Amino acid sequence: NIALSLTWLATGLLIVGFSLRGLAAGRFPLGNMYEFSLAAAIAVSLVYLIAAARTDLRWLGVWVVGAVLLTLGVAVTLLYTESAQLVPALKSWWLVIHVSAAAISGGAFTLSAGLITAYLIRLRAEERGTAGNGLASRLPSSQRLDALAYRTIAFVFPVWTFAVIAGAIWAENAWGRYWGWDPKETWAFVTWVIYAGYLHARSTAGWKGRKAAVIGLIGFAAFIINFFGVNLFASGLHSYS
Repeated sequence: NIALSLTWLATGLLIVGFSLRGLAAGRFPLGNMYEFSLAAAIAVSLVYLIAAARTDLRWLGVWVVGAVLLTLGVAVTLLYTESAQLVPALKSWWLVIHVSAAAISGGAFTLSAGLITAYLIRLRAEERGTAGNGLASRLPSSQRLDALAYRTIAFVFPVWTFAVIAGAIWAENAWGRYWGWDPKETWAFVTWVIYAGYLHARSTAGWKGRKAAVIGLIGFAAFIINFFGVNLFASGLHSYS
């Protein structure tokens, strides 16, 4: 409970810092990867805290806080840029709509990856008959973890779908085309396809449990590549971010 309270406090302070960044820049602070990383860290924390208010997820706090710390560390050390005005392509309300939806999706995808990882740990312990020992003893049953992961992805998939569609509409306004297979667009679509495959697998006999969990983790890996890898190692229309 103390740790959960500290997470609420840290999230509140992060929101204050994010807001002050916006005041310093004189705009909504979503114009580059540093600012998006702050928004993503807030989204991960808030999604977790809101979910924890509905069901006991204190055991997942280590994963969530670790992901937030890693995101903030990369933001400060590798992605930091001084506040500046937006390039013309970003001067649109679609910036707030599209990027906010992407940040919320990132928070839920991160939560789902933690749930899937916990599910695999618990399932392995149950199969070995060691569920009452070590880390596995602190986790809910594998069935509950599997259900929580599925519900999280089922909730966020429409949000990610909206983010992709909003990005296409914004691209038409900014660049005169809805889709151009830019690296960012391509990996966003790849992420969408993998999570669509996960949901389809869950509704198909024989593709539940461990097999579906692996697809969920692959989907999260694709999201991380889209989040960090594309911006750091690829060039395209999104390189300004």
